[in-house]
Amino acid sequence: MALEVEIFARNMELTDRINEYVEKKVSKMDRYLNNIEETRVDLSYNKSARSASDRHISEITIRGKGFILRAEERADDIFAALDKSLDKIQRQIERYKGKRNRGRGDGVPASSLAAEISATEAPDEAEAAPIIARRKQFTLIPMDEMEAIEQMKLLGHENFFIFYNVNTSEINILYTRRDGTYGLIEPKIG
Repeated sequence: MALEVEIFARNMELTDRINEYVEKKVSKMDRYLNNIEETRVDLSYNKSARSASDRHISEITIRGKGFILRAEERADDIFAALDKSLDKIQRQIERYKGKRNRGRGDGVPASSLAAEISATEAPDEAEAAPIIARRKQFTLIPMDEMEAIEQMKLLGHENFFIFYNVNTSEINILYTRRDGTYGLIEPKIG
């Protein structure tokens, strides 16, 4: 059974050539990871990008039982952006499979979360009100702290990672400290 790929385009035309290219490249992902439930490719054109090399954006999201992998890349042409994001997602699959096959010693499968929040630029001091440039929604997958650390490494998140902690039944934020250790924020409504 061939992998079904959902393709969405924003601010650009989804031509037959682009559609065929995405289908050809992305449909092969189930060869490397056999428990994929959903594959989504978001292609967009951002004409207001500072650099021409950042105008075409390719985002690939792969969801399966207990994991979410996500890659976003930018380039001056949509095919280059797609190739870069495919390379990135392939590396994530290899890391995920390596961690899963090596095991963690407790016999529990690793869960994951793709909480990629783009950094926004600081507003000019002359502006009176800050502007929220982007909002993201994502599904929180329950996991423990060790699984969150593994998922943070797997996804390449360097600063922070948001997850639902199964031990405390709370949303937690895992972050990397300057000394290389991890910190855990346990928010309380107060």
